[in-house]
Amino acid sequence: MLAFDSAPPPPHEETAKSAPHGNESYIALVWRRLRRSWTGVIGLVLVAMLLVMALFAEFFAPMDPKATDVGFAPPQMMSFHDKDSNFVFRPRVYGQTESEELDPVTFQPIVGPDYDNPNLLGFFVKGAEYKLLGLISMDRHFFGSTTGQPVHFLGTDKFGRDVLSRAIIGSRISLTIALTVVFIVTVIGTTVGMVSGYFGGSFDTWVQRFVEVVLAFPQLPLYLALTSLIPVTAPTNVFLGFVIIVMSALGWAQMSREVRGKTLALARIDYVRAAMAVGATDRRIIFQHIFPNVMSHVIVAVTLHIPSVVLLESFLGFLGFAVKPPLISWGLMLQDTANYSVIGTYPWILAPVGFVLVTVFAFNALGDGLRDAVDPY
Repeated sequence: MLAFDSAPPPPHEETAKSAPHGNESYIALVWRRLRRSWTGVIGLVLVAMLLVMALFAEFFAPMDPKATDVGFAPPQMMSFHDKDSNFVFRPRVYGQTESEELDPVTFQPIVGPDYDNPNLLGFFVKGAEYKLLGLISMDRHFFGSTTGQPVHFLGTDKFGRDVLSRAIIGSRISLTIALTVVFIVTVIGTTVGMVSGYFGGSFDTWVQRFVEVVLAFPQLPLYLALTSLIPVTAPTNVFLGFVIIVMSALGWAQMSREVRGKTLALARIDYVRAAMAVGATDRRIIFQHIFPNVMSHVIVAVTLHIPSVVLLESFLGFLGFAVKPPLISWGLMLQDTANYSVIGTYPWILAPVGFVLVTVFAFNALGDGLRDAVDPY
């Protein structure tokens, strides 16, 4: 008897089986490739942790950022030993006490650990009261002293305020400024770039001349001049909003130039010309044909632009032209490092630099991973 093979599968089914990940969505394909980049995954995890920390800053801060204690107290190291050097399972820190001796350089009392009064540490401990998300009254903190005594893991500043708590609270202002500025820059820059590149002609020429004028401004002197126009007595929200507006007004031009270049290339593709031929409106072509294809570049540009805004805010805050007290930001905290002798004697006040470095690394690593993930698709 003759054996007959089964009928071959239809051509479209065979193609679907041979094509890798043929039924996966665009987001699934990008996520699959992003997971292969260990730097991108690390950046994604760090970014998520930074955003959660900024959102629930009061919960993660071990102390009230406005509470004062011993000025310029050194960091308290977590220990698993008691005063007799015996190992204990419960972590603890030892409080700070001032001796009668004076520092020969600063003439301040020498501060040392108080081994007679250990502070036991724990999770979800009671501490200073706060309002979670500005709505829910709470007094629980993620980590801190179970006895309610002050704990300074990164030391204190010149007014005796906890550096770690202020850095955690300051992450909210610094990241809020960065995310808000990048959002405004992205919306304006993407819209201007797509419209300019799509219509072309004299309209594109005039728009690009205006973009070049914005790019030609010396940004640093202009930042200092504009922020100095607001009086010191102005409300903090007004000052913060003005800083965001100034950064956004000077930052959208570069994004628009990049998107315009992508749009010029996409406007000559066959499916865009076909949409023009069948009478599709300009708005439909821009937002349904061109916009989805420039989104991959915009997403990567956003993740790479956020670190530059964080660095700019830190620099302006260090100079005193960004956030004003009573608000807290990383740049404002770095004002205490302006004196070299202070840095040499109290190096722990440089702790906000570590937060800035982690933030810049996280967003750069995520942007680098996203760039490799979205390119093939």
